[in-house]
Amino acid sequence: MIDEDRFRKNLSLIKHVADESGAEIILAFKGFAMWGVFDILKEYVGGAAASSVHEARLCFEEIGALAHTYSPVFKKDEFREILKYSSHVTFNSLSQYGKFSGSIMKNRRKISPGLRINPEFSEISHGLYNPCSPGSRLGITVEDLSGGIPEGIEGLHFHVLFEADSFALEKVLKVVESKFGKFFRQLKWINMGGGHLITRKGYDTKHLIRIIKDFRKRTGLHVILEPGSAFAWETGELVSTVEDIVENQGIRTAILDVSFTAHMPDCLEMPYKPSIFGATEPVNGKPVYRLGGNSCLSGDVMGEWSFENDLKAGDKVIFLDMIHYTMVKTTTFNGVQHPAIGIWTRDNKLRLIREFGYMDYKNRLS
Repeated sequence: MIDEDRFRKNLSLIKHVADESGAEIILAFKGFAMWGVFDILKEYVGGAAASSVHEARLCFEEIGALAHTYSPVFKKDEFREILKYSSHVTFNSLSQYGKFSGSIMKNRRKISPGLRINPEFSEISHGLYNPCSPGSRLGITVEDLSGGIPEGIEGLHFHVLFEADSFALEKVLKVVESKFGKFFRQLKWINMGGGHLITRKGYDTKHLIRIIKDFRKRTGLHVILEPGSAFAWETGELVSTVEDIVENQGIRTAILDVSFTAHMPDCLEMPYKPSIFGATEPVNGKPVYRLGGNSCLSGDVMGEWSFENDLKAGDKVIFLDMIHYTMVKTTTFNGVQHPAIGIWTRDNKLRLIREFGYMDYKNRLS
């Protein structure tokens, strides 16, 4: 359930940063692709970053704009469609650019090609999300460009932040400029990727605006940012129901009608412990429960939490901040039912956007 007021608040702040800094800020579908609310999004933002032909098409169809498309690898039989729905195409390697540069140059409509770079510097502590880990497959190092920027390349793209502040970006920019600044005069744009958590409480937006303005003045490059989480940060909840309580060796587990592995996989991948409305870390004297999902995966559990009262079947458990990176990563493992999607509108009404059923599960498999 997404809350329209909170969503608009985030969008307003993002638009303010874009207007004041002169940067182009677009939505990264990898973090938020709930196109049922794009009618609201389009009042504030005019584009999106895509990582596949399907995301590029979604941008074209539901935002009405051509996508900024990057993928670790492009397939030959999909590339014509990638060009159809893209204004910018960024390549992960020199060999990929060599393979497809001819198609870009022959395309009737102008396409701006770029290269993803690996500055070999990142403050991301989660190895799963660090594109600068040793041996990373993502991006071109400065040593790879010893022969210079290939003819036709108009931009560079780096993505080395994760839920970061503007001071982390400032550090990254110093490294990027020291390593790749010699190529800037040949370029038109630089894409600073995602991970800019602009809408998190305490984020210094004035500092971010200053960094971008100074960079633009210093280099003359058009600056693009493509956050995902920031758009939907703290805008909505996942509402679940307790279906059963089981106890084993003194541990009480409330089994829910949702699944961590199927509906909240980030909780297990990072891992991280989500916040729950009305619950706290375990407290002596208060009821303590582990929460379990409704799949048969043994590890489909999380917790523990303390609640004000004992839980029972039928009680609601509300997971906070479950809009970004939740729906885009869901699966139908075990054929578990997907939660319905809705919006709580500005006039305090529930609008149901989508419900899921058997055919959604069946049609993915054959």
